[in-house]
Amino acid sequence: MRHQVNLRQIEAFKAVIERGTVSAAADALFVSQPAVSKLIANLEEDCDLKLFERVRGKLAPTQHGMRLYAEIDRVFAGLRQVEHAIESIHRDDQKQLTVGVLQALSGSFISEVARSFLKVHPDVYVTIHTRDSPILADWLSTQQIDVALISSIVDHPFIERDTLIEHPLMCVLPTAHHLCIKQEIDVTDLNDEDFVGFIQSESTATRQRVDAIFDQSGVRPRIVVQAATAPTVMEAVAAGLGVTLVHPLFADGVKDRVALRHFNPKLPFGFQLCRNRSSHNVQLVNDFIREAKRVADETSQELLARY
Repeated sequence: MRHQVNLRQIEAFKAVIERGTVSAAADALFVSQPAVSKLIANLEEDCDLKLFERVRGKLAPTQHGMRLYAEIDRVFAGLRQVEHAIESIHRDDQKQLTVGVLQALSGSFISEVARSFLKVHPDVYVTIHTRDSPILADWLSTQQIDVALISSIVDHPFIERDTLIEHPLMCVLPTAHHLCIKQEIDVTDLNDEDFVGFIQSESTATRQRVDAIFDQSGVRPRIVVQAATAPTVMEAVAAGLGVTLVHPLFADGVKDRVALRHFNPKLPFGFQLCRNRSSHNVQLVNDFIREAKRVADETSQELLARY
């Protein structure tokens, strides 16, 4: 018989997932390891779900566990938004801009955009949230964020969108790869080649396009590594594990450790820079979008000038 769960159980569960071990979760919650283990056991009993399996002495989340964590993370994200709102009220002498960005562009690119924006508005408090496209689109439609940089097409009557740096996917290779001698990589060149790809999900637009062109061409690369984020994919390529196909901006963080080549056939890919029509931060949003476009153009030109 299921019972009502409590917040302390949820906090322990979330901490174990995010910290990786019971001991790390206990440290984060300032309680003992047995206390965390008991909270997890009680949560599983109250939920009537097996949330963890013990693998080589460690707790590994089950499929049910990860589904529950996704929902809990969504709830806690809402709570964090409330905290940000409270902080904003206390700091009413300072303007605020809340930005959502894909994980793929959450590194050097968005940092440079923020740096450039803050030169124009040094008194503005910028908050950056990193999430998948569907979540960011939902937050934008409900005005939880002011502007979002996403990869999917948003069809919503209250959201305006503008394509940012559309460019065909490029082939990224380890610098010592034998295909680097070619100026353009054909899809057939990748047959039986070690390939680093994205984990399949509804929000992985790059994976969907790459799978489609491989299927159409009858090409079968050897998938050696799959990752959920662009930085991880890029690091795997830089380490020599295989090649990949991505938007050139994804390679910005490893540009000196990989080789980029044009790819045939062309697979156009662009990001959507979105805003809510009812945003109360109109001038700040306009200025942020202007700086995002400028930084994107400069970064793309720098990357592509080499090839």
